[in-house]
Amino acid sequence: MADVLEPGQLNTYFSLMEAVSLLQHAVTQQLRAEGDLSYVQFELLARLSHSDGPLTMTELADGVVYSRSGLTHQAGLLEKAGLVTRGPSAEDQRATVVAVTEAGRELVAKVLPGHVEVVRRLLVAPLSTSDLDALGGIMARVRDHMRAEPPRSVATRRSSARNEHL
Repeated sequence: MADVLEPGQLNTYFSLMEAVSLLQHAVTQQLRAEGDLSYVQFELLARLSHSDGPLTMTELADGVVYSRSGLTHQAGLLEKAGLVTRGPSAEDQRATVVAVTEAGRELVAKVLPGHVEVVRRLLVAPLSTSDLDALGGIMARVRDHMRAEPPRSVATRRSSARNEHL
């Protein structure tokens, strides 16, 4: 039957979603306690800290799989806290670029050890090296399959453009 998952597929799906939820909850608690950051804020700061320079809002939204409006709000909070700066792109006047400040880099460095500890304790510890290699390969394939779809920012622009023509 095409409209239901087989028992093994359903068990895998629920196990994955539960594991992701438990890990996300633990990571979120650690980031709040040690840096007063949400997971999305940490992800934005970490991506900016490890990039070769400022990133556009669209690049950030696609990279963290977050809506453009939600990202704008989060970037505003981070900017108000002095952790990022925002400004017009030199290459594209329609784009806004975001850069991490020194204070933002310092906050990432402060929360990163606790973040790594949580990930090691909950995700890495129960797995052997071959388990980790297999899981990494499987999840990379799944991610790449999902990423083959157009980014959400493109889909949103396309639907907005279609609605404007109606």
